[in-house]
Amino acid sequence: MKIAVTGKGGVGKTTFAGILARLFGRSGFRVIAVDADPNINLAYTLGLPPSEVAKIKPLAVNRELLRERMEVYPGSLEQGFFKLYPKVDDIIDIYGIKCPDNVTLLVMGTVRDGGTGCLCPAHALMRALLRYLILKRNEIVILDMEAGIEHLARGTARKVDLMITVVEPNMKAIDTAERIRKLAYDIEVRNVVAVGNKISSKEEEEFVRRNLDLINLELLGIIPYDNKVKLSDMNRSSVLDLYPNSIAIKAIEEIKNKLINYIQN
Repeated sequence: MKIAVTGKGGVGKTTFAGILARLFGRSGFRVIAVDADPNINLAYTLGLPPSEVAKIKPLAVNRELLRERMEVYPGSLEQGFFKLYPKVDDIIDIYGIKCPDNVTLLVMGTVRDGGTGCLCPAHALMRALLRYLILKRNEIVILDMEAGIEHLARGTARKVDLMITVVEPNMKAIDTAERIRKLAYDIEVRNVVAVGNKISSKEEEEFVRRNLDLINLELLGIIPYDNKVKLSDMNRSSVLDLYPNSIAIKAIEEIKNKLINYIQN
């Protein structure tokens, strides 16, 4: 199963994606977790310590990798030359970061520094790598996409088996989920569902259920508001490690079990 986790910024999609990846790993699956969000925070949720996170070099700014795989050399970009079909089938073995619970992390990243050159080779390499992970690998692949809808226009999650959009109880999150559902169809993603997060009352749960029903978006599960998630974030740690029996973890476990039934059936 290849899953893309999407949603408006701040809804908790990275926490959800990371915990879901580790729970799948604990259930005996091999998992590749892909941080495709420019704010590279998935590593913390996956249980890597800050000292290890600080060493991570995102693939999109790895100049040696770009030179080797995209044939980017001085003067080539000015002439518009770089390789369109790079070799990517060994990148997970070379650059994958081993995390707890049978999860391997790939950090895509984005170009943020001045003078780093054209984005085209980096974007082409990332698209080729994601296409390989989605179509060729046998592991469960969980993509933590960047917030909003821009990634849908670029088609980076094309042909995933399932797109999960995380919503919190407000109309901005619901509106973003509706746009995601509509745009997903354009990139050949037919299965789009929602997860309600940070739900602190029956009224908020009913709000989410009612508005998702209005936009014809299936609700996969509800994650209650859990202060343990905030406390873990303050410590740059995974809530799964600090508070493994928290209510948020239990809710994501239920969602994971639903997805396993989906895989088996």
